[in-house]
Amino acid sequence: MVERLTDYSRLAIHSMCFKFLNLFQIVELFQKEGVPGITVWREHIHDIGLKESRKVLNDSGLKVVSLCRGGFFPSAGAGERERACVETMKAIDEAHEIGAPLVVLVCGAEPRLPLQEARQHILDGIQKVLPHAKSAQVCLGVEPLHPMYADNRSAINTMEQANNVVSALHSEWVGIVLDVYHVWWEACLQSEIMRAGRKIMAFHVSDWKTPTEHILTDRGLMGEGCINIRQIRAWAEQAGFRGFIEVEVFSEKYWKEEPGYYIQRIKEAYLRCV
Repeated sequence: MVERLTDYSRLAIHSMCFKFLNLFQIVELFQKEGVPGITVWREHIHDIGLKESRKVLNDSGLKVVSLCRGGFFPSAGAGERERACVETMKAIDEAHEIGAPLVVLVCGAEPRLPLQEARQHILDGIQKVLPHAKSAQVCLGVEPLHPMYADNRSAINTMEQANNVVSALHSEWVGIVLDVYHVWWEACLQSEIMRAGRKIMAFHVSDWKTPTEHILTDRGLMGEGCINIRQIRAWAEQAGFRGFIEVEVFSEKYWKEEPGYYIQRIKEAYLRCV
């Protein structure tokens, strides 16, 4: 029997759920609505600057769960690969400054490269930035993305592949970001979650709508689609995960909603379906 969530003590919401608000407005909204955790997207930091972002977050009382995102390591050109590493190290520095313990890695892909070569670039890239992450005391979370993103967003598309990367790197500073939207379909999901164990550093929730109108910007609120979110949460918790549950909804529909109404919808869906 999977226990229901009865309060909001583990709720975190990604700032990108409110794409068109600035960080000041998002923080104020979360405080008003009793949302304890926030995952910050770099776009919202860059919009107001790192100094102001650090101040507003430090003064907010919110727990900064993670920073999105670094990665995009594969490229046919060595210069592009180097720039991706430099940019990821900047993300690590930003995470350190705002008190985020984790940088989420969208690992990247390159349609001109074979997938195996792209995966090697990912491994090489993480190895290159890992000393910087360790120095900053910031973890790196490898997030497997749905295979429909394998051409240009991520060549890491299953929990098995993410587990293999983490095993190869063998570092306490590298783990897995488990996003139900990307992995719900996997035949061996339960066993791979158990294999990951306490290497699961983050847990993201949204829902897969049927039919989906856009693979990137038509995610549903929890309960609007076909993902058994509560079951996947139970597996993650059996594997040892005890962290925040992060709502990450990219939606052209919900981005247009009045923020106060939308956050109420998020909170209701969280208790009902997660």
